[in-house]
Amino acid sequence: MRKVLNFVNDNKKIIIVVILIIVLVGTIYFINKAAEGKSTVTTASTADKSATEVKLTGILSSIEGVGATDVMINEGENGVLGVVIVCEGANNIMTRNDILNAVSTALNIDKNLIAIYSMNN
Repeated sequence: MRKVLNFVNDNKKIIIVVILIIVLVGTIYFINKAAEGKSTVTTASTADKSATEVKLTGILSSIEGVGATDVMINEGENGVLGVVIVCEGANNIMTRNDILNAVSTALNIDKNLIAIYSMNN
């Protein structure tokens, strides 16, 4: 026991540095694990969307007045069956008209297959 105490007293600085390194490595490990969990959630929600939905969301979000946008496209064997769009700017009639024209043109579908709703704030 006396040898252990002498070793600790003689090597205090080294022991403190080793403990700090272990704590630092542990902290980095847990931070990376937390970041991986967050990116997995984001990827999962994006993975549920088709490439067309992602592209259309980007296009609509870039139109003036539309704001944040979410798009769902219902597709069947013979093409698009319907489109649901939820966005911040849906309360403005001009913005709704711009959305309707853009989606109809982009997907080459009739406007009656497009539903546009206002997003909760």
